[in-house]
Amino acid sequence: MRIAILGAGAMGGLFSAYLSKEHDVTVIDVNEALVNKINCDGIVVEEKDGAKKTYHPKATCDTSGMEPVDLVVIFVKAMFSDTALKNNQSIIGDETYILTLQNGSGHEDVLLNFADCAHAVIGATQHNASLISLGEIRHGGIGKTVIGCTQGDSTHLQHISDAFTACDLECAVDCDVQKLIWNKMFTNVSISALTGVLQVPIGFIATDANAWSACCQLVKEAVEVAEGMGMHFDYEEKLAEVKAVCDNGPNGLTSIYADLRDGRRTEVDTISGSIVRASQKCGVPAPTHTLLVQLIHAMEAKAAQK
Repeated sequence: MRIAILGAGAMGGLFSAYLSKEHDVTVIDVNEALVNKINCDGIVVEEKDGAKKTYHPKATCDTSGMEPVDLVVIFVKAMFSDTALKNNQSIIGDETYILTLQNGSGHEDVLLNFADCAHAVIGATQHNASLISLGEIRHGGIGKTVIGCTQGDSTHLQHISDAFTACDLECAVDCDVQKLIWNKMFTNVSISALTGVLQVPIGFIATDANAWSACCQLVKEAVEVAEGMGMHFDYEEKLAEVKAVCDNGPNGLTSIYADLRDGRRTEVDTISGSIVRASQKCGVPAPTHTLLVQLIHAMEAKAAQK
């Protein structure tokens, strides 16, 4: 397949590297230094056991001369998705599939401006990665990737799933992928938002009584909103999963924490904000999520004034 990856950060770099094992991959990024580094030296991926391997996808800042590709995978921050797709519209043809594996939900609203329902693909992945240095990535976690259409049957996506699996990115097609995306969100919409506002590592949430009480309320509201959207989740089960994340990675830092620390805009609108929008759609209140989204935007505005 001819594949384009939008965003050469940790996850975009990881998927670009792995998919280049079997496919013609071009990673697209606005960072010229990073693009030059990839073209000269490749992408170095360090696995959990410390082993390192270099991969050589192509990289570019400018796709104006490129023909449409078979698949576009989006790994830019959610607030840049629309701009990234507009700026690279030449690589999107009538038969191009556009896949998002970004955190949060609601990304299909952007995808459907560039592709029809059959070619707009949403998904979730259990892989995680972090940047070591320019062009070097640590592959921190391995798991399954699941994809599906925004509506209707998804069996015609099997060739994409097979293409990923052939590159050691185990993938499956699921017609209920929206529920799987929500299943992954419970940790993000509780821990991520709280660590951002409190400016603390993940472990603090489970060890401080007040922080944990707020976390429980966030999970409870998210489960109730999901029920209102027709998706059933067990509150105690989801809370136990969130607690396990805190206990297993107490020194971990979330992206919202890092963005607020460094004065950058966050992806809160596609993480906690997705609960707020779903709440408004189904009429199930989510006041704690609403408050946290407002607080995070206020912190962004405060940083912007400096």
